[in-house]
Amino acid sequence: MLISTLCNGRSIVLPLQDEPLVPWWSFTKTVLSATALTLVRDGRLDLDAALPANAFTLRQLLRHEAGLADYGELPEYHAAVANHEPAWSVDEMMQRLDGHRLRYSPGAGWRYSNVGFMLVARLIERAADLPLEEVVRRQVLLPLGISTVRFATERAELSEEYLGNLLNYDPGWVYHGLLIGPVSQAALLLDRLLAGKLLPAKLLQEMQSTRVVGGPIAGRPWVTPGYALGLMRGSIEGGLTLAGHTGCGPGSVVAVYRCTVGDAAACCAVHSTESDECGIEALVVHEIREALEMWG
Repeated sequence: MLISTLCNGRSIVLPLQDEPLVPWWSFTKTVLSATALTLVRDGRLDLDAALPANAFTLRQLLRHEAGLADYGELPEYHAAVANHEPAWSVDEMMQRLDGHRLRYSPGAGWRYSNVGFMLVARLIERAADLPLEEVVRRQVLLPLGISTVRFATERAELSEEYLGNLLNYDPGWVYHGLLIGPVSQAALLLDRLLAGKLLPAKLLQEMQSTRVVGGPIAGRPWVTPGYALGLMRGSIEGGLTLAGHTGCGPGSVVAVYRCTVGDAAACCAVHSTESDECGIEALVVHEIREALEMWG
């Protein structure tokens, strides 16, 4: 297990010298959202205009309100991943899913959709007229001082000994792109992003505008779980609010969250090769509470 905790921007424990690059799974969505919002800031994308040839907006894509389905619903998707098969082409995946058919009117419901973030990635590339990795690097990673983070495109890039059975996983199965990087860089990125070091105050506020998506979840810390723009965000016991993202993939889980109380801010990232989403989120909450208490 790898843990990195920051309090008011400073690491509580110095990171390892040779940290492994681990998959950030769905924390990649937070980075894509931040990238898209920098393009909104720069006037190259619009949050609330209907997208060309579509009924939904960028905001609805980022908050999973566009009406799109998710390929995670397909049993054959999970079977193919478990069998270490090569990723389907985008066209094949969309055909199997009937992915162009909206499941509800945009804005009228909520449904987690990796397909929506695949469309976000395409929008980013089109608006910047650059490959996705280069846009993310220029718009987010460099301005936030984040290094040694990249998109994985080949199985060999997931061959760190630490990752165990991820060796045969094709990162093409993550259709919006799969970032890999050190855990300490994930914590640093989220901390600096939510501290206002990338987006103007109004856009950062928009990013954290949250739709509540249910009540307490058994075994998980959420009292009022919600989703903002590329952020899982909600309250936990004790009146604290966490913002960040949990991600799961074959053989590992990552959770990266930040919480502020008054003038204190704590951020924690955890990556584990145990498939225990509840336990990893509980550990993040524990680390954040301890950091805040240390400050107080």
